[in-house]
Amino acid sequence: MITAFHHLQLIDNGIITSGKAILVEDKKIKAVIVESEIPAESQKIDLHHNYVAPGLLDLQIYGSGGKLFAGKPEVAALKQLEDDLLKQGTVGFFATIGTNTDAIVEQGIESAKAYRKTCIGNFLGLHLEGPFLNPVRKGAHPADLIQKATLEKVKRWVESAEGEIKMITIAPELQDQEVIDYLHQQGIIISSGHSNATYAEGKTFLNKPIPAVTHLYNAMPQMHHREPGYIPAIFEEKPYTSIVADGIHVDFAMIRLAKRELGDKLYLITDAVTAASEGAYQHQMVNGKYVMPDGTLSGSSLTMLKAVQNCVEQVGIPLAEAINMASLYPAQLAGLNKGRITTGYDADLVIFSDTFEVKATCMAGTTYQIS
Repeated sequence: MITAFHHLQLIDNGIITSGKAILVEDKKIKAVIVESEIPAESQKIDLHHNYVAPGLLDLQIYGSGGKLFAGKPEVAALKQLEDDLLKQGTVGFFATIGTNTDAIVEQGIESAKAYRKTCIGNFLGLHLEGPFLNPVRKGAHPADLIQKATLEKVKRWVESAEGEIKMITIAPELQDQEVIDYLHQQGIIISSGHSNATYAEGKTFLNKPIPAVTHLYNAMPQMHHREPGYIPAIFEEKPYTSIVADGIHVDFAMIRLAKRELGDKLYLITDAVTAASEGAYQHQMVNGKYVMPDGTLSGSSLTMLKAVQNCVEQVGIPLAEAINMASLYPAQLAGLNKGRITTGYDADLVIFSDTFEVKATCMAGTTYQIS
């Protein structure tokens, strides 16, 4: 059966067009055609001139709905994430575990493997943000749990995960080259984060082979005219770089600067957490932002579509390009067949209004009506 989505404003690859229809068959985009050419035998779905964009992708999120996977990495927390993110138009995410005990990381790995058998499909795997970070730039990560990577431990985790570890954030300047080489050979995305790298150090490892940077500006040395620091190296080498576009973790003026410098390598994450009262990360909502008990800023309360909206309304990025930052660019980094509405791509879509209200999510050809 061919499904035809019509009466829509199509957002794809930085362009908004109307008068088109999207044909979906066998969980893939079959074609994008003019509405007058919709096959008669198609099942038609009228989208009432709402926007239709590639489904959103979040490569760094810790928990949702009162279940913090990063602190208590259970199957139920992954289920909560999948259900909540589906309603938000997010068709793919990396469940993230911050610096924690080895036991918590290993529990997360086992939960990911167990949940894979029954998941809806927007759970794409794990992102380990730590524990191999620089304690000088620990942010909300517990200093006593930060450690230097050993090849033995990294191999043990990667092999036991059976492909579920998709991304690891490390401080490259503190790690042995054999660890970096191993992760690269395994096809795991290595992202530099919570790093105190100098300008010169960044120039040696960004894209050589480290392809990504975690939450730009946060937990890294700031720019100075005599000590340029890590950020100018990022701007020059242009790895894929995530940013938290909530106006709290990063001022909108600095997002504007990052966009000018990084172009199509700047992508959005939520870095979202949920309230927690136990474990290493006891996130509390205080004055509209999540903090640790000592007041340290922790994760965000963003959704991916809210991050897009902020980029449009606060940063001045055109809507179609802001969508790329939430779909196409993370898909490219992660090697996913998503992020475009064109022939052969996964039929993963978000339908939303001009006020950024999610109306429906289409994932693998199945449409979930949200409102």
